Amino acid sequence: MPLSNTADDPFAKLAQNLGELEIVIGERARPAIAAVRAGLRDAIACRERGDMPGSLAAIRLAMERLAALASTLDAEEGAMMRFIAERFTAALGAGRKGDAKTVVDVMRHKAGDTKDDDKKDW
Repeated sequence: MPLSNTADDPFAKLAQNLGELEIVIGERARPAIAAVRAGLRDAIACRERGDMPGSLAAIRLAMERLAALASTLDAEEGAMMRFIAERFTAALGAGRKGDAKTVVDVMRHKAGDTKDDDKKDW
C-alpha cells in the first residue's frame, strides 16, 4: 500500500524523510527504517478506517523501532526518541492535537526535514 500524499499527511512526510537516516547511518539502518515506514503505513491505514486506537498503537510501535535504531548509535539519542514517542502517543490519546503536531514536527526534524507543517489539521 503506498503512503498517502506527503503534501497532506505528516506521517507520510516523516516516512519519506527517513531516507536521510538511511544515507547517514548506512545499510545497517535499512531494515529498521523499513519497519518504521511499514508501521507508519499501518497507522495511516488505521486512521483512514477510523481506527484511532489501532493508529496510535501502530505509531507507538513505529516510534519505538525508531528509538531502538537511535539507541544503537547513541544511547542518549535513543532515550530522547523514546520520550518523544511517549509524548506523542499521550498527546494524541488525550486529544491534544496541537501538542501531537508539535511532536510530529520534532520527529520530522530529527529525520532530516527542516520545515514545519502548518497545513495538516488533525
